[in-house]
Amino acid sequence: MENNVTEFIFMGLSQNEKVQQLCFFLFLFFYMILMTGNFLIIMTIQRSSNLNSPMYFFLSFLSFVDICYSSVTAPKLIIDSYAKVKSISFVGCMAQLFFCHLFGCTEIFILTVMAYDRYVAICKPLRYMTIMDRKVCSILVATCWLGGFVHSFIQTILTVQLPFCGPNLIDHYFCDVHPLLKLACIDTKVVGLIVIANSGMISLSCFVILVGSYIVILLSFKTRSSEGRRKALSTCASHIIVVILFFVPCLFIYLRPSTTFTEDKMVAVFYTIITPMLNPLIYTLRNMEVKNAMKRLWMEKLVVRNKRGSGVNLNGIDIASVVPVSKRIAGNKSGIIP
Repeated sequence: MENNVTEFIFMGLSQNEKVQQLCFFLFLFFYMILMTGNFLIIMTIQRSSNLNSPMYFFLSFLSFVDICYSSVTAPKLIIDSYAKVKSISFVGCMAQLFFCHLFGCTEIFILTVMAYDRYVAICKPLRYMTIMDRKVCSILVATCWLGGFVHSFIQTILTVQLPFCGPNLIDHYFCDVHPLLKLACIDTKVVGLIVIANSGMISLSCFVILVGSYIVILLSFKTRSSEGRRKALSTCASHIIVVILFFVPCLFIYLRPSTTFTEDKMVAVFYTIITPMLNPLIYTLRNMEVKNAMKRLWMEKLVVRNKRGSGVNLNGIDIASVVPVSKRIAGNKSGIIP
């Protein structure tokens, strides 16, 4: 069969005009918080010498992936909230599908790698820096990208080869596999099973690995002091919250036969916008090292701005002198477990 469709029309989150206006301001606000928070984490980690452990290396990478992942769908959703016809070309739809799964699957893998990093840090602290050296971290990040690319390439190839004869109305706010399979002119049961094996099993297997690693970590708390348990639990709690917020919606969408529900759109909002927006808040509010590093960066900017504005020579003043002693001591505690 030939493909007669040159563009698709999104139905969006709602057909109600007032709801669409609300969505415009709400998701524009969410997207601004998402971009600001993740960029702030990246800048803080890159410019702070205290945040040089593998955990922060992976955290900055996670923030970068979050920015890319949300930018695939959020700007289009925001613009379409005020558009009468929410159209996208066939090529644009396939590109959106590819990059959405590329960054989404890469994020799944990086969350799994971060769980492994926490396992080594807590269960094998003396060998932590030997096992998780810079070379190993770089290889793990490259593997995450490679795994995401292979997954996304398979998903896109399966979808591009499907014939679309019409209608071209997608009951969603972005191009995803299940809504597109629903519009295909042929029986898509086999393709649907491959999608489950590709997307669903990746999500499920990574989720099982994550749960297993955190169970092992929690069991190791028995041999630790109360202070060690508190620090380890504080770190792991942030990771567990992010894992639940991201994986549960993904499992709901992809670990089932090729069917669509009206709830799919709202569920997709969680793993494409809400979770990437909350990640900076979750990781910074529970992490004193990141918060102290952010305070130091802002203090440096303030001192530099005052120096330029007043014209006073501050070259002889150390930046640490304007930071309270208690803050400097807290900021210098760069242990393996924050």
